[in-house]
Amino acid sequence: MQSTLPRTYLILVGYLADGRQEDKEKLVDGCLYVKDSTGKIPCELLHFELEWLESLFVFPSWSYIPQTDQSAAGYLEILVDPVPVNAPKEVLYGIPVTSPVSAGPLLTSRIPCKKRSKLTVAGELTKLGPLLCVNHKTFFFLFLKCFASAVCVPVLVQKLSQLLWHRVLQLGHRYTITGLSMSSLKKSGQMVFVTSVSSCLLPYCAEQVREQPLNSAWQGESTLSSSPETAEHLSCSLQLGAEEERPRSTKESKIISYVGFITKILNVQAGLFLLDNQVCLCLAYQPLLNSARGLRPGACVELIDVHLLQKPLVSFPYTVLGACLSTTVVLRSFSRLSTPYQPLASSGNLCLQLLFHFNLGMPLYLWLVSLLETFEERFSCFFGRRRLLSSMHQNPGAAEKFLVPLLQAMVPDREEARDIYKEILSKRHQCPLQKYWTLNPPCQAPSLSVVRHMAEQKSWEGFSPSQLLSPLEAQHMGTQELNRRLAWSYCTLSPISFQPQVILLGVLRVSSRSSSLQLQDKSRTLPCVISHKDGSPFAQTAVIGSLLQVKNYQLVVERFLKTDFPSWEHLQNLEHVREKKTSVYVQFYFEDVQVLYAAEGQIQKGLRSGNSSSLRKKKDGSTTSELETPEAKMLKLEDPKADTGRDENCQGDQSSTSTMSCVSHLFLVTQKEGLMSRNYQLPAEEAAEAKELQRSFQATVLWLGRPWLWRHPRETGTLSELEEMGCDGKEGVMQQEQALLLFMGKSLRWFPFLHMDGLYRFVVPCCSDLEVFDKLCFPPVPATFLSRPSCPLCLPVQDSWHLEHETWISCLPESQVCSAGQKSWSVLSFTGSLVSFCGEIMERTLCASPKNEKSPVILGLPKQKGTLLSRDQSVKLSVSAAPGSPLVMDIYITATYLQHLWGLLPGAKFLFQNLERKISRFHNVYCTYIASSCVSVVSLPASHLPFPSSLAGEASSPSLVFLSSLRPQLQNLAQARILCHLSCVLTVCLQWICSLCSCIFKEGRCTRHNPPCPSQTGVRQASARVLVEDGTGEAVVLCRNEHVAAVLGLSLLEWEAAQNCVQSRGSVCIQHGEAPGTGCLEELEDLVACYLRNLCRNPLICRPILLDFSLDRKPSKILQPAPLQLRNFRCGETEFVSQVGPRPSLLCLKVEEVGQDALRYLNSQRMSRTSSSC
Repeated sequence: MQSTLPRTYLILVGYLADGRQEDKEKLVDGCLYVKDSTGKIPCELLHFELEWLESLFVFPSWSYIPQTDQSAAGYLEILVDPVPVNAPKEVLYGIPVTSPVSAGPLLTSRIPCKKRSKLTVAGELTKLGPLLCVNHKTFFFLFLKCFASAVCVPVLVQKLSQLLWHRVLQLGHRYTITGLSMSSLKKSGQMVFVTSVSSCLLPYCAEQVREQPLNSAWQGESTLSSSPETAEHLSCSLQLGAEEERPRSTKESKIISYVGFITKILNVQAGLFLLDNQVCLCLAYQPLLNSARGLRPGACVELIDVHLLQKPLVSFPYTVLGACLSTTVVLRSFSRLSTPYQPLASSGNLCLQLLFHFNLGMPLYLWLVSLLETFEERFSCFFGRRRLLSSMHQNPGAAEKFLVPLLQAMVPDREEARDIYKEILSKRHQCPLQKYWTLNPPCQAPSLSVVRHMAEQKSWEGFSPSQLLSPLEAQHMGTQELNRRLAWSYCTLSPISFQPQVILLGVLRVSSRSSSLQLQDKSRTLPCVISHKDGSPFAQTAVIGSLLQVKNYQLVVERFLKTDFPSWEHLQNLEHVREKKTSVYVQFYFEDVQVLYAAEGQIQKGLRSGNSSSLRKKKDGSTTSELETPEAKMLKLEDPKADTGRDENCQGDQSSTSTMSCVSHLFLVTQKEGLMSRNYQLPAEEAAEAKELQRSFQATVLWLGRPWLWRHPRETGTLSELEEMGCDGKEGVMQQEQALLLFMGKSLRWFPFLHMDGLYRFVVPCCSDLEVFDKLCFPPVPATFLSRPSCPLCLPVQDSWHLEHETWISCLPESQVCSAGQKSWSVLSFTGSLVSFCGEIMERTLCASPKNEKSPVILGLPKQKGTLLSRDQSVKLSVSAAPGSPLVMDIYITATYLQHLWGLLPGAKFLFQNLERKISRFHNVYCTYIASSCVSVVSLPASHLPFPSSLAGEASSPSLVFLSSLRPQLQNLAQARILCHLSCVLTVCLQWICSLCSCIFKEGRCTRHNPPCPSQTGVRQASARVLVEDGTGEAVVLCRNEHVAAVLGLSLLEWEAAQNCVQSRGSVCIQHGEAPGTGCLEELEDLVACYLRNLCRNPLICRPILLDFSLDRKPSKILQPAPLQLRNFRCGETEFVSQVGPRPSLLCLKVEEVGQDALRYLNSQRMSRTSSSC
C-alpha cells in the first residue's frame, strides 16, 4: 500500500533556468532548474512559457521527490503555475510569414542554400519528435502543417537556447517560427528547415501576421527526388524482402492514442511501465521523457501515435504500447503518491546498447529484458550490479557474455542499423515496431530453485511404479522385494528436456557441510558433479567463486519412495505410496563450461606474473628482500551459510596483519580415503573430555622440497621446488617426506578437489613462518607406543589454508619425474584385501545389507541429515572393468556412505580406490565400500537415455560361447549366449507363495499358523532345471518363472491355465530326468503333475534353442571341485567313452526358438570360430 505525499507549507522562491552558464554555453538536454544564489535543483512543470526563463518566481505548490539512492539529489515537481515577481516581456507584432504550402517545394529545389535568405514559417503543429542526443548534440524535429491543406514541412531545432521549445509546443496548436534556413542531412541528404540563433517561437495570431509570397530567388526550379512510380516500386520490393527474411507469420501493429495512469514501474532502465494494471508502455525506442522524471506510479500520461502490439512474447503477460520516434509522450498530471524517483542510467545501459546494436524488434527486446532481469536478480548479490552489467569493448561484463551469443543466434544476419532520420522524416512511416511476430522464447535461464522444481515436476509427470519393473518380473516378486525395488530410481534430464531449453547458470561454490561442489544463486544451491572429457578428475580450485554457464549437462533426479504394495497387481493404486522424496543434482564436463565472471582475489594461474620472485630464508634467518604491506584480499570459498561460523581467530589474523606474504608447500597425493565420521582427537584436546565423532577425511601425501615464502599469493605456482630438486638430487631425496593430512571442519571443502597422483600446493596466507607446517605436525600415536619411526606424521589442515592444484604426474617432464625418484611417483599398488580399479557401472540395485556387513561404528552414529535411504539397505553396483567385457564385479555400498557419493548411475565410469575384496561362501568375489575407500568420477553416462525405465542400464548383446570354455575361474561372467540342444527336463516346480512370509499360499490363505500370517495375497513362482549340451559339454540350467514356459514350449494361455490350477493346491512339483531322491518331492495322482510329467516326456521338448545365461553364483548346492570322470556316449550303434568334467550350473536369462535358417547360420559361425582358433 503506497501512501500519499506529505504536505509541508513552505513557499519556494527562485529563478527558472535551463542549465546554461552565464559565460559560455553548456551541453544541455532541455531540462529546467530552479536556482538561487545557493545552488540549483532540477524541476518538472506541466505548463511552461518561454517568457518564464531566467525570471524570478514564487512557487506556491511543489513537491520534492527523492531518488531511490538516498545519496543522490532528487527533483521538484511544480504542481501549479509559478507566480512571476517581474512583469512579462512584450510580444512582437506584424511579422511576415510563409505558409507550409509555399515553403514545402523549397526543400526539393536546386538553388544552393547559402544564396537564400532566412524565412519565417507559420503552421499547425502536427508531430513533435522526442529530444535526441547524437554525437553529443541534442536536437528534435517538429512538423508544421498548412492551415488549409495536409502539406507539412519538417523543422530541425538544435540550438541550445531553443531546446526548451520542446516543453512549450503542444500538438494541434498554431505557431510561428522565425529565422529558418535550409540544410541537408549528412547521411540521408534530405532537406529540412533548421532554426538559427535568431529564430523565435511565437504563438500564431492571424491579426498579428501577414502572409508573404516567395520571390524568384526562393522559388527556383523544384524537382522531386523520385517519381511516384519509383517510390511505389521501391516500397513493394522492401516489403517483399522483409517477408523473405522472416518466414514466420508477421503481424502489423496498430497506431493509436492512449491516456492512462502509471500503476507500476516494471523496469525503468529498460523503459517499461505498466499503465492501468493491464497495458505495458515501452519507451526504449525513444529517449525517456525528461530522463523519466515525473514518470512515477500515479502519474497520468498521454500517448499520441503509439504502436499497439498484441502478445509479442508468449511469456509476457501484457499487451504492449511501443513508442517509436514518431510517438509523442505528454505528462498530463503528477503523481500524488509518495514513491521515489528511479533515474535512468545515462551510460552503460546494457538493455539499450544491445537493442540498438542488434536493431531488435519488440518480441526479442522483451525476451532480452526478461533474461537480464533474472540474471541481475540472481547474481547481483554476489558480484554487484555494476560488475555484472558493465559493458566495455575489450572487457565485456558477465551479462554481455551471456546475452550476446544468444542474440547472435537469434539474429544471425543482423538487420541494417536503425536510421533515426528516416524513421522521423519519411512520409511513409517505417520503424522497428511496425511489424512483429509472437515470439516463443528459444531458451530460458530460470533460478536454481525453479530449475529444481521443474526437474522434480518433470520426473513425476506420468510416473507410475509399474514403469520401474518389467511385468514378467514383478508378478513373481514378494512384498519385501517388490517395495525395495521401487524404493530408489532416477531419471536424467538434458537441456532439450525442457521447453524452452534451460540454460544453467550458477556461481561455483564448495560446501564444507556436504563436502560437495555446488552451483549457487540467490534462490538456492544445486549440487554438481564435474569431470573432464579426457578422464582426468576435476581439480581446478581457481574457478571457485566464478560465475559459470553450462552449455551441456545432465540434470539427475533421484526418486525415493516409501511404499507398501501387497503385490504387483496393486501397482496402479497410488494409495500404497506413503512418501515421495527427491534429490536433484547436475553433472557436466568442464569443457562445456563458459566462465562469465572470474572471482576477484583468486590465486589464478592466468594472473600470475611471469617474473615472480620468491622470498627464501637465509641461514642467518633474514630474507632476501623486504616485504610489501598492502591489504590482503582473501577469497570467500564457501557458501554464505557456511561462512557464518568461520574461525574468529583466522579472521582476526587477516584483518590485523598488513602483509600479503604467504608460505607455500608442494606435495603429491599418494592415497586418499573417503569421507566419514571419525574419532580424531588433536593433541591440544587430549586433556579434554572425549568429543563426538566428527566428519573428516584423510590423505597420505609426499612433501616435495621445502616450504617457500612469497611476496604475494599470485606469485606462487612456478614449480621451483622441482627445479631445485633436479639440480641437487640429494636434497630432493631428503625432502621427500610422507605426511598424513587430516581434513576437518572448514577444510572439508577441499574433498572434491583432492585426487591421487595430483600435485598440489598449500598456501598459508598472511604468514612468513617457514616452519608453520612442522609446528602443527604430531605423531599418529603417542611416542611411547611408536614402534615404527617411518610412520608419517599427522598434519591437521587449517581452515584458512588455500589449496592449489598445479598439475598431474602424467603431465610432468621426464626430467622432473626422475629427479624426485620414479619409485616415489608411481601409483601405489594395492595387494591383499584392498583393491583399486576403474570400471563402468552396468547396473545398480537396491538390496538389504547383510548382517555381517554392518559396522559397529556406523551403527552408533546419529542419523545424518539428507539420508533418504534406511541404514539397513545397500546398493549393489555391477561394474564392468573393460568396455564390452562380459565379466563384472559386484560392489556393495551401505546407505550410510551414499549421502557423500554422487553420480552412481549406469553408464558412468568411476575410479574405485581401497575397496575391500571378499569371497562369498559360493566362492564368488565381490567388493565392499569401507571407511578407507574412495571413488572419483572418470566419465559421465551417455545422454542418449534421458528417461531410463529401470535401475539397470541397457546391457550389450551377449557373445556366443561354448560350454567347454566355461571355466570355474569365471565366476563374475555377467551374461553370455550358447546355441545348444535341450536334452531333457530334470525338475519342474510350480508354487503359490505368500507375499509376506514366502510360505505356501493355498486356497486364498497363507498356510503359516504359528504365528498366523495376515497376508491375503499370493505370488506365483515357477522353477525348472533342464539339461543342455552344445557338442562341447553339458550344463544344468535353472529356469525361473516365465522362462519355464518358454522351455516347456507353452503358450501364454496354456501357461496361465497351468498356474491357475496350482492355486488351489499351493504347490506342484515333479522330477523327470533325475534318480529318485535327488530331485524334489512329487505328489501322486495329481492331474496337474501328470500333465507336467507327460509334457516333459514329449520328444518335442528336446529341440535346439538359443540360450542367454549367466553363471549361477548361488546354486542350491555348493559344488566342490571334482576330477574328470569317464562317461559312455552312443551315436547309433557306435559307443564312445570320454572324460567329462562336472556340469556347470547356469542361470537362464532368455530362451529363443531357433529356426532352420538361423540354425544353419549359427552353426556356420561356430565352425568358422572353431577353425580360426585351431
